[in-house]
Amino acid sequence: MITKMMSGLFTPSFSVIDRAKEQSFWRQCQRTYKFQPIYLTSGHMLGLELLTAVSHPSNPGKFLSPERYFAAISVTRRLIIIQEQLQLLELWRPELEPRGLLASINVDGQSLEALQQQPALCARIAAMPFARFELVEQAEMALTRPLGQIAQSDRLWLDDFGNGLANFCSFTAWKYEYIKVARELFILLRQSEEGSRLFFTLVTLLNRYSKGVIIEGVETAEEWAMVCASDAHAAQGYYMSRPQVFNLEAGLPLFFTG
Repeated sequence: MITKMMSGLFTPSFSVIDRAKEQSFWRQCQRTYKFQPIYLTSGHMLGLELLTAVSHPSNPGKFLSPERYFAAISVTRRLIIIQEQLQLLELWRPELEPRGLLASINVDGQSLEALQQQPALCARIAAMPFARFELVEQAEMALTRPLGQIAQSDRLWLDDFGNGLANFCSFTAWKYEYIKVARELFILLRQSEEGSRLFFTLVTLLNRYSKGVIIEGVETAEEWAMVCASDAHAAQGYYMSRPQVFNLEAGLPLFFTG
């Protein structure tokens, strides 16, 4: 029995080995960046969201979940990615800044708080007035300080409102610049006449707590028409534009005609 006990002490469990393999897998993954335009209901461009495509060298044509990737890597690595994204957006300053366009980057609560300990990075963000950060509803739970004590907190957007964790406290506790309604909630509500009425009411309510509401995942002309009929400020989705690669020569698609 003693031999078995000693053997168990020096033999790593399968769960530890599996965890190490998983961490190694995600560390080997590669990133490419694309963007998706965000359009005002007038058809003019409000800005763009920077998207991260993740793949593994063993199967570069298969894209993996960015959410799982960011959850698997360290906060230090996430900050490096934010720096990469800011460097890319810096190249687009001549396209963005003169036109008053915005560019949003997704960030989690841990990374947002870690940013506060990086004076050089904070100074860089402050010098990029067009940069914005999208924070998902549950991300605020990871913070140990109020959002009001976060540098550049006036640039925060609430992302994916209604994506399984809808919480009215998430937008009443802090006035985000923009609130993005998740496609899942949008599709759920538009399935019935009562849900459609609730959608229009919800958008009007969210407007009171933000500068405007952005509807995510608009994929058809009918969905776009519903967005335009509401008090929504803007929308993004495949109907207006699929994610695109950054191409300085091609410029930005500034208008959507429908």
